[in-house]
Amino acid sequence: GEWAFWGCTSLTSIEIPNSVTSIGDEAFYKCRRLTSIEIPDSVTSIGESAFSSCTRLVSVIIGNSVTSIGEGAFRGCDSLTSVTIGNGVESIGSYAFYYCTSLTSVTIGNGVESIGYGAFYCCTSLTSVTFNNPNGWWYASSATATSGTSISATDLSNTQTAATYLKSTYFGYYWKRT
Repeated sequence: GEWAFWGCTSLTSIEIPNSVTSIGDEAFYKCRRLTSIEIPDSVTSIGESAFSSCTRLVSVIIGNSVTSIGEGAFRGCDSLTSVTIGNGVESIGSYAFYYCTSLTSVTIGNGVESIGYGAFYCCTSLTSVTFNNPNGWWYASSATATSGTSISATDLSNTQTAATYLKSTYFGYYWKRT
């Protein structure tokens, strides 16, 4: 639930059982010694700021059952180096990985249809983003927009260009895929 392990500064590891279906808002907020997390396939949603400020978190594996990653879910996880977003994820919230300054690579699964405002903003080390489905992406200045400016599938197939687009060029927009 919400705030379940909030501020548990000595927590170094946790095994989330398969009976868990959601991780609440700020559930692991400021668990600064937590180093890795594997989200089991039973979990369908990760709440807002769920792992925010987990400054020693190095790796995250998000199971295919997860359909949404909440706003600021991993904000400020400045030791995080790589993220694999499962094919079941449909939405990545605004600022989800904001200020993850050590993040170098991200894989975005086939199912992702929206990426929120500033989701990868200030990820200064991000050099490689792999879109498993680079087709049909566009961006707009409103979360409720139904159309916008197209993003070339060719550009998103280039992992370096995709990284630049997400962390700086088009960070201030909402991304959607049709």
